[in-house]
Amino acid sequence: MKLNTTNKVLIGLGVLVLLLAFWLGGNYNSLVSTDENVNKAWGNVQAQYQRRFDLIPNLAETVKGYATHEQELFTKVAELRSQWSAKPSVDTAQQLDSTISRLLLVAENYPQLKASESFLNLQAQLEGTENRVSVARQDYNTAVQGYNVQVRRFPTNIVASVFGFNVKESFKAEAGTEKAPKVDF
Repeated sequence: MKLNTTNKVLIGLGVLVLLLAFWLGGNYNSLVSTDENVNKAWGNVQAQYQRRFDLIPNLAETVKGYATHEQELFTKVAELRSQWSAKPSVDTAQQLDSTISRLLLVAENYPQLKASESFLNLQAQLEGTENRVSVARQDYNTAVQGYNVQVRRFPTNIVASVFGFNVKESFKAEAGTEKAPKVDF
C-alpha cells in the first residue's frame, strides 16, 4: 500500500499531536510531583513546630519541678542543721535524720543529683529542636526553589500557567522572630 501525501501529512500530524500530548503530560506530572515535594517539606516544618510546641514547655516544667524538689530537700537539711546548732533537741535530730534519709534515698535512686544535668539536657533539647526546625525550613526553601525554577522555566512555564501552577513563597521569618524566645524558670 502506497501512502499519498495527504496520508503522510495526517500521520505526521498524528505523531506530532502524540508527542505534544506526551510532552504536556510529562511536564504536568513533573509539576505535580514537585508541588507535592513542596507540600511535604512544609508538612515537615509544621511537624517540627509541633514537636517544639509539645516538648519545650514539658521539659521546662520537668526541670523546674526536679530542681524545686532538690532545692526543698537541701533547704530542709540546712534549716535542720541550723536548728540543731542553735538548740539541739531530739525532735530536731529526728527531723534531720528523716530528711537525711530522704536525701540518701534520692541519692541511692539517683546516684548523682540531677538538677544541673537536667538543665544541661534541657539546653541540649532546646538546641536540637531549634536545629531540627532550621533544617526543616531550609529543606522547605530548597523544595520551593526547585519548584519555582521548574514553574518559571521555558517551556514548562506554559504548562504551569495553563494548569494553574504558580510560584510559591519561600519561608520568611516573621517580624520580631530574630530575638530568641525566653525560657523563664
